[in-house]
Amino acid sequence: MATPIPVADGSVPPGSARSEAAAARPDRRLDLRDILTLLVVDGLVLAADAERIAASRTQRFEHPLELIADQRLRSAAPPGKPLHLETLVEWLAGKLHVPYMHVDPLKIDLGAVTATMSNAYAERYRILPVAVDRVALTVATAEPFVRSWADELERILKLQVRLVFANPVDIRRYVGEFYNLARSMKKAQENSKGEFALARNFEQLVELGRHGHLDANDQHVVHIVDWLWQYAFDQRASDIHIEPRRDVGLVRFRIDGVLHQVYAIPTLVLNAVTSRIKLLARMEIVERRRPQDGRIKTVAPDGGEVELRISTMPTAFGEKIVMRIFSPEVLVRDFTDLGFTADDRTRWERMTGEPHGIILVTGPTGSGKTTTLYSTLKGLATPEVNVCTVEDPIEMIEPAFNQMQVQPALGVDFASGVRTLLRQDPDIIMVGEIRDRDTGDMAVQAALTGHLVLSTLHTNDAPSAVTRMLDLGIPAYLINSTLLGVMAQRLVRTLCPHCKKTADPPDDQTWSLMTAPWRGDKPATAMAANGCLECRMTGYLGRIGLYEIMLMTPALRKLITHDADDRVIRDRAFRDGMKPLRVSGAMKVAAGLTTADEVIKVAPLA
Repeated sequence: MATPIPVADGSVPPGSARSEAAAARPDRRLDLRDILTLLVVDGLVLAADAERIAASRTQRFEHPLELIADQRLRSAAPPGKPLHLETLVEWLAGKLHVPYMHVDPLKIDLGAVTATMSNAYAERYRILPVAVDRVALTVATAEPFVRSWADELERILKLQVRLVFANPVDIRRYVGEFYNLARSMKKAQENSKGEFALARNFEQLVELGRHGHLDANDQHVVHIVDWLWQYAFDQRASDIHIEPRRDVGLVRFRIDGVLHQVYAIPTLVLNAVTSRIKLLARMEIVERRRPQDGRIKTVAPDGGEVELRISTMPTAFGEKIVMRIFSPEVLVRDFTDLGFTADDRTRWERMTGEPHGIILVTGPTGSGKTTTLYSTLKGLATPEVNVCTVEDPIEMIEPAFNQMQVQPALGVDFASGVRTLLRQDPDIIMVGEIRDRDTGDMAVQAALTGHLVLSTLHTNDAPSAVTRMLDLGIPAYLINSTLLGVMAQRLVRTLCPHCKKTADPPDDQTWSLMTAPWRGDKPATAMAANGCLECRMTGYLGRIGLYEIMLMTPALRKLITHDADDRVIRDRAFRDGMKPLRVSGAMKVAAGLTTADEVIKVAPLA
């Protein structure tokens, strides 16, 4: 085979001996046989496989690592992990002593890095700028021995060039995406110059609403918005925030409950992007002084339909937009996937299997109430029953339901909506939220007349829902007659299954705090966050529900009086088998699904 690859170094300090030596050495691309030799020496690939791969050269791949990864081999060394392209890239970076980097667009200032070199230059040398500061420019490459461009850049930019070794497929992909976006931003900025693009405070914003709007159909603006959505879907974002600031518009994605800053849109482009989104959501584009709601249906990269629920809010520097992303998958998720234990599911199905009565789901915004209710209704919506909902707004269009949206401007509120639904011969009714006495009264009347009613409340735990209903003015005897049960829920981040590691269990004090008043046995070990490429080095991937399900029992019903006490109801519910939210969390910790810190962060004390 060929001569082994020499060791490289990721940094090329200008004027140093290493820099001069690198300049004197001619550029050299990585050789397939060299890499295969190293793989055989490290025991990752068998010699016979290496010879077979070396003989099967093809022009289909631009980089030798891509050809090797395409063989779909498993490591010859235990435990025999698959030799994916990213795995090979990280391994080879270590062998060459070049810093390895997985290109994560969330951590790159696209505007700053694309200004350091042209698109043609990046494509010519197959390099991608990924970070820049006052001292150095960090550039990702898949060819660490092609360095002539580095000396040239150092002379032009007066910066030290640092090399990192990255996935060649990622480099090609992001060179295209980054520079296309930068080009669209620049063109949109040029096209948007004018009086309407200069609104930077609330007073000017009001005036702007009286005159007109930017061209939302500009091709560069269209590209920016399309990129924003596709990128959000690719990153598993649940929400997209576009927030105007004094000089820029910040784009942030919420991923697994945590916000990540993604991009800073120039002020001149921000208004056009906002107008584009409002146009597609069928909002009034020129109306910028009051909040608006809308929805958009689009397509994800995998071809699946996605709904975006759009909400705008006027702020000091312009309109803030939040786009909540809904996938049809939420309607067909199994209760086990949602985090229900066998006992949770039995208790929940016991309530939802009743022919009539009220079931309440409580929890703060973003705790998964909508997903739980839609998944439940999807299972209940058989051809033999009529399922009707009244929502504000309709979270997701579902053909199996008859959905009605609250429209206060037309006199259609929750109470009048339920009254309308009762004339539609329903079997099951879902009320988006019980907010006032009128809505509560109508929900009770629906339950009394033989309908199953599901709704939500904003309370900290399940027992507090009873006193909340009493506070709204609903008589205790009506609650007693209709309430089937209450479920409180929260969402916690789950540990990444690809990288979580064994750790010590929570200390005795923490465990007691989580399991009171149940005092469950502490596990011998627990799992902790680690971090890998799959979870973007956070250690967490996805979220799962914690549930506190209070079934109404004869003993509990006796406690529902006009002066009912939360603590007394809670204690009785515990004795009747209700697990507190933190106990549900402790069970997830014991199962290795999450950590004690995550549970304590979201679940209230019992």
